[in-house]
Amino acid sequence: MVDGERLLIIIPAFNEAASIGDVVGEIRGELPAADVLVVDDGSTDHTAAVAITAGARVARLPYNLGVGGAMRLGYRYAHDHDYDAAVQVDADGQHDPRYVPKLVDLLGDHDLVIGARFAGEGEYTVRGPRRWAMAVLSLVLSGLAGTTLTDTTSGFRAANRRMIEMFAHWYPVEYLGDTVETLVHAARRGYRIQQVPVAMRRRMAGTPSHSPTRAMIYLGRALAVLTLALIRR
Repeated sequence: MVDGERLLIIIPAFNEAASIGDVVGEIRGELPAADVLVVDDGSTDHTAAVAITAGARVARLPYNLGVGGAMRLGYRYAHDHDYDAAVQVDADGQHDPRYVPKLVDLLGDHDLVIGARFAGEGEYTVRGPRRWAMAVLSLVLSGLAGTTLTDTTSGFRAANRRMIEMFAHWYPVEYLGDTVETLVHAARRGYRIQQVPVAMRRRMAGTPSHSPTRAMIYLGRALAVLTLALIRR
């Protein structure tokens, strides 16, 4: 980023009190010039209080809307407060803030930059139906965007001022809408999309849920979301 430009880190968080303090602290240490906004997505624990103590600004939703709803609020905040760039970072600590400058540096030539887990850096892998779904999504969305996108469901993303303005006024809250549908919408409207290889880390707290049944459900939902996104006008 150019000196003087303002960067906002947006962290959607739902019941992440065990990790949010460390995540905010690490971001503030690595990116001292950035502002940090935690969007508390209707948490029933102490997520908001922990985030405030760690030095973040906090916006609270009265009930849980999901990542899409939380990010829509985050982008509206970024737009209303005149930020030049916004970066989405997960609250569980899997996204390494040291990659943020790499994402932001590409915003001069691109509107949306994705931190891609399957682009040659790190050892993160996905198998079975989830991987099949991601492969189909990547193939279709790469064609729409006119560039190779290997990780279209990544939540580690940077948006420039043009993209912030669009997301502030339009951002889906449905399942996978915040990833798949936003890419379809942006690509069709000529926004420039690119990716940067990143390495993922283990969660700082909590346990991810994986099972064959959930994987098959994910496959079905992902393909349904893609189909709906492609036929919507």
